[in-house]
Amino acid sequence: MPATVSLPKTEIRGAKADIAPPKPLPAAAPLNDFGVRAALIPAFGIAIPNLTGLLAPFPVSTTAHWLSYPWFILVSFLIWHGNRFFLIQQRKHYDWFDHPLRKVCLLLFANVFYTAPLTIGMLLAWYAVAGLSPDWNAIRTATLACVICVVFITHMYETVYLIQQRESDLLNFEKLERARAQAELAALKAQLDPHFLFNSLNTLSWLIQRDAVKALQFNESLADVCRYILRNKDRDLVLLEEELDFLRRYHELLRLRFQGGIELDLPAGEWRGDRSLVLPISLQLLLENAVKHNEFTAARPLRVSVAVRGDALMVGNEKRPRAQVRETARIGLKNLDERCRLVFGRGIEVSDDGAAFSVRLPMKPVA
Repeated sequence: MPATVSLPKTEIRGAKADIAPPKPLPAAAPLNDFGVRAALIPAFGIAIPNLTGLLAPFPVSTTAHWLSYPWFILVSFLIWHGNRFFLIQQRKHYDWFDHPLRKVCLLLFANVFYTAPLTIGMLLAWYAVAGLSPDWNAIRTATLACVICVVFITHMYETVYLIQQRESDLLNFEKLERARAQAELAALKAQLDPHFLFNSLNTLSWLIQRDAVKALQFNESLADVCRYILRNKDRDLVLLEEELDFLRRYHELLRLRFQGGIELDLPAGEWRGDRSLVLPISLQLLLENAVKHNEFTAARPLRVSVAVRGDALMVGNEKRPRAQVRETARIGLKNLDERCRLVFGRGIEVSDDGAAFSVRLPMKPVA
């Protein structure tokens, strides 16, 4: 059975920026509650006096009964907007997660030292204007009702606010994660360009010294390859057909250098290369990796195969380890693994049973 090689995480300087989102105070966004206020302020101003016995001295048939409602609606308006003001102000300085006790104390302060005194004062003024002696039982009941209503409304305000704040935090976190992933992916892509150009220039230099005609052909093919890289350097995914065409051109470069020492088998039969997406310059990296680590000659070429296997590509070759090849950090495979994790959410799968080496490369259908 092939052994599965677990790739270690690559450490790329500058790729994973230390983006640690600071913990902001909840934003004191304007409360979009005009409709709620327009409906409930008059409702409380009408309901509470009737339910607590404040209007008992004035039957419904009297003018004084109806003239009392504007006053009680004004009381409801002042209580609501006063507590709303305190709520907005405390949000600018404290949140439930960092200062829960202070939040509770501030809300209690608004109830004890604003709602209750205001209610009692406004009701005493109403009794004085109406020419009646204060009914303290009705005043206590009405004040308690106002305090309970303020607690309930404040609870609703804070519940909605916390839900909105949670949604905002999740959205900001997703934006930060997306920015981090994009920065990391850009760094991984940037790592590939110098590596590829260095190897290509070495090959061109080697050919110039030995065969000027092949060097010219190599230079022209290299120009096509570079155009592909430049065209796709800012893309996360390309069509499989495009990547395979690029792989053919890159194989032509290798064929010129090694005189038929590398053979390439591409997918055949019914497969939809125009319906699948892969990482750009991923197959070239795997082909280059096979050339780097294996022995081959024109008489005994190395065969590299690319096959479609469900939602992935299998790139494999027979193992012929070079006699004198220094141990490497396998940066190319680590790079490819990281890029796949960022784009597909899963990495590559490497199998090595000693006789054959293969890499399973994720791909996905065109949306």
